[in-house]
Amino acid sequence: MTELIRKFIDVRDDVELKGLLWSIAYGFLIMSSYYVLRAVRDEIGAADQRNLQLLWTAVFFVMLIAVPLYSWAASKWSRGVFVPLANRFFIACLVAFWLCLVLLPESARPWIDRVFYVWTSVFALFVVSVFWGFMADCFSNEQGKRLFATIAVGSSIGAMLGSTITAALATLVPVFALLLIACVPLEAASWCALVLHRRFATGDVKTEGEAAKAIQGDAWSGMKAVFASRYLMGIAAFIAIMTFISTVLYFQQSALIYDAIADRGERRALLARMDWVVNFLTIIFQVYLTARIVKWLGVGLTLFLVPAAMTAGFVIFGLYPTLAVLIVLQVVYRAGRYGLTKPAREMLWTVLGREEKYKAKPFLDAAVYRGGDLASAWIYRGLEVIGLSIAAISLVAAPVAGIWALLAVRLGRQEKELANAQGENS
Repeated sequence: MTELIRKFIDVRDDVELKGLLWSIAYGFLIMSSYYVLRAVRDEIGAADQRNLQLLWTAVFFVMLIAVPLYSWAASKWSRGVFVPLANRFFIACLVAFWLCLVLLPESARPWIDRVFYVWTSVFALFVVSVFWGFMADCFSNEQGKRLFATIAVGSSIGAMLGSTITAALATLVPVFALLLIACVPLEAASWCALVLHRRFATGDVKTEGEAAKAIQGDAWSGMKAVFASRYLMGIAAFIAIMTFISTVLYFQQSALIYDAIADRGERRALLARMDWVVNFLTIIFQVYLTARIVKWLGVGLTLFLVPAAMTAGFVIFGLYPTLAVLIVLQVVYRAGRYGLTKPAREMLWTVLGREEKYKAKPFLDAAVYRGGDLASAWIYRGLEVIGLSIAAISLVAAPVAGIWALLAVRLGRQEKELANAQGENS
């Protein structure tokens, strides 16, 4: 089995192989859990589309509270404690939602849906951010460039499983059952995190023994680190523009699907099938292309590809604003974003210290991401208010995607400089 794996993946020794396999399992379980819930959340968004900007405002303020609390936990306990603790907190929340759906009257359902939408949006970013921060801590910059795309394959297969479960059950079982199903892989992921913590040190050999220690700093140190670093500010800008692109597509998707499909179960099933196709294509990227593209082009040009494609894609959708074109554009965008952009973006963190990985990263991936969502949601509604159609908004988004592409190239140069400096100092 080891020899078979090495034919496809550049694994250097057995220790690295074991770390890779446990990491794949961890990512698989995290994304299985999330994608069981994702279509449920997106269907709620489609049903309550006129209030999306309000829901995203709530998500942003919840993030402002959650990120300092998580940073505080990281300052108190080692990663072997606070990473599983974060996962189990979300399990407790899912059980609480299940109880609300079972025990409260039907008249409370709209507000339960809205709170669940906000919670799932927080959950989605937080558990994924914690996972990739953990990966950046376990693997070095050089290892990340070889292995992160493969680790992401596990996440994509897990997402396909979660989407398959939801697509199969969406019209057959109440949403209550899906919440409990999502708890199972989330708990298993906590055990994978514990194994990785106990068996694998940090990626930088100079910090041997650091894995058992709490992260330095306080609850606000991650936020302060971002504003003190041009590199981190560049990542923040990259995420902010990405959220604008995602928000435009998401609002357009919610509007067109709501208009085209009346039944909520059928909408949920369509969204789950879209998720399945996205993750199938993502796996093709991650298995066959991503690591090779990073090796050939470097991190910066790999980050450049999806923004460049979206610049062209928005122009096409602006000219042909149909649901079929939007579905294709959304699938291409998300497959490229998860298959190429996501692994390459996580490589940007391997050249930074542990405090940035565990504290600045959640701030950027959570608070800045949702802050970008919030601003983008209100911008989108503003463009609608002044009379722009879906097609016109797409044409407005095209040059923004072009700026995103230029920023990707700049970040790639900075990552290369930091990696070279790290190599010289080691």
